[in-house]
Amino acid sequence: MNRFHARAATLSRPATAFTSTPEPRTIGSFARGRQLTGGNFLFAGFLVEAPETMIWDLPMPDDGFEAELHGFTWLDDLAAVGDMHASARAREWTHEWVARYGRGKGPGWTPDLTGRRLIRWINHAILLLNGQERDASEAYFRSLATQTIFLSRRWKAASPGLPRFEALTGLIYAGLALTGMDGHVEHAMRGLARECANEIDADGGLSTRNPEELLEVFTLLNWAAAALQDAGRSPGAAHLASIAAIAPVLRALRHSDGGLARFHGGGRGLEGRLDRSLATSGVRAGAQTGLAMGFARVSHGRTSVIIDAARPPRPDASVNAHASTLAIEVTSGRRPLIVNCGSGATFGKSWRRAGRATPSHSTLGLEGLSSSRLGQAGRVSGRAAEYLVDAPREVLCQRDEVDGGTRLSLSHDGYVGSHGLLHQRTLHLGYDGRSLRGEDILVAADTAAKKRFDLAFDKSKLKGIGFAVRFHLHPDVDATLDMNGTAVSMALKSGEIWIFRFRGDASMALDSSVYLEKSRLSPRATKQVVLTGRAMEYSTRVSWSLAKAQETPSAVRDYAMDGLLTVN
Repeated sequence: MNRFHARAATLSRPATAFTSTPEPRTIGSFARGRQLTGGNFLFAGFLVEAPETMIWDLPMPDDGFEAELHGFTWLDDLAAVGDMHASARAREWTHEWVARYGRGKGPGWTPDLTGRRLIRWINHAILLLNGQERDASEAYFRSLATQTIFLSRRWKAASPGLPRFEALTGLIYAGLALTGMDGHVEHAMRGLARECANEIDADGGLSTRNPEELLEVFTLLNWAAAALQDAGRSPGAAHLASIAAIAPVLRALRHSDGGLARFHGGGRGLEGRLDRSLATSGVRAGAQTGLAMGFARVSHGRTSVIIDAARPPRPDASVNAHASTLAIEVTSGRRPLIVNCGSGATFGKSWRRAGRATPSHSTLGLEGLSSSRLGQAGRVSGRAAEYLVDAPREVLCQRDEVDGGTRLSLSHDGYVGSHGLLHQRTLHLGYDGRSLRGEDILVAADTAAKKRFDLAFDKSKLKGIGFAVRFHLHPDVDATLDMNGTAVSMALKSGEIWIFRFRGDASMALDSSVYLEKSRLSPRATKQVVLTGRAMEYSTRVSWSLAKAQETPSAVRDYAMDGLLTVN
């Protein structure tokens, strides 16, 4: 049906001009733009090196790679470079797309990709039309009109959530910007209002609980609102209410380094997008004080801690979700310290599956078992995926101000059904931000749970239930075993030194780990602190602490520079 409507849309009356000069709002990466002008195409975890090749003639190693090309977000990166060579490539590749695919052909005719593409074409219209002959300009406007008509007929076919928000924002952009297309704006505004009501809850969260996806939706809503206001129209009440509700949630999910917490398939977010989106939203409310989309945040001094403190997404919203219940991330200043491995989706099926498991997160897991299990096949972006099933039913979180800091008392029952064990985690961050104390407990809380534990204990041949408490470190952390293996010293690029210690019936090791970033060609090697032990009784506990070394000052001038984007 997409292909049918794409070709039918070519019969429509074309737009001939813009009603007003578009104002670019999308932000690109200078480093990625330089890669593109050098012929290095890094998309969806694949690198194709082809300096003299037209972008549409590249070998397509993956459907995700091809989709990113047809979405045209790379136009933002070329515009960020802005020199003659980058601008020429932007014009050449865009007008070649019109020639090859503008009549409804090719794989780029889906509602979400079309909306994404329209936004970029309109944002960068001045760059794309500069110095072009009349025939090229007419073909460009004809294609814009075709895509707008296609979107007006097919936006409902986009998957609910981010894809549909992209489609509707693109339709609003095009309807406002192009002559003869304003009749689609009211229809798109009503659709956007319904999508806000259906997909964004009263507390400003998404059912997927993916922080980066929430940022993308927030950004699209901001763009649509700004475009409407520039055209003298007022965004709908549901539209504005969603922006107001999301902003405090994103502030709560923002680490002290400015990046988002990496949970449920989301990454840190594009550089600068979070800060710019919050600033342009006009919402001045501070960070949400309770749970924000199911996450708890504690921030004191230079240190921020974010914890997954709610049930995983429901099964139909969990195709990208992770078994990360009670996992933590810790950042000091602008330096991430403890992280989760992240989403491995761009590195293939095996990495995607591994990244979703509990051992890829900074929390406690039982030997060979995640707190939620993968099963029941679904589809995401046209590819097979698995939902989270058999997830914790009850996740509790209590916040108290005690003992010179903030204490969080958390628990989940993800292991009660299999082993009769409740996982309880207590975290205490001092008001000066210099010390984080934690305790992880496995407990069989009632008679039924004790019977399940006894059965599991018997199956282990009386060896006990193996567990591991993991703390994955950011690749920039230089970690070494210290004090005869009883402590781990962690040096940050800022010059801060953190010391990790533990107490309890467990052993500590500094093992290998990975840090998964979609902007990289392969996973980055890093380390993890692992506390391993065996639950032999109805209650087993391990205490640990993470504290700045005494000689580390409370205020640090962090002059160390972050590296530019690479493909290593």
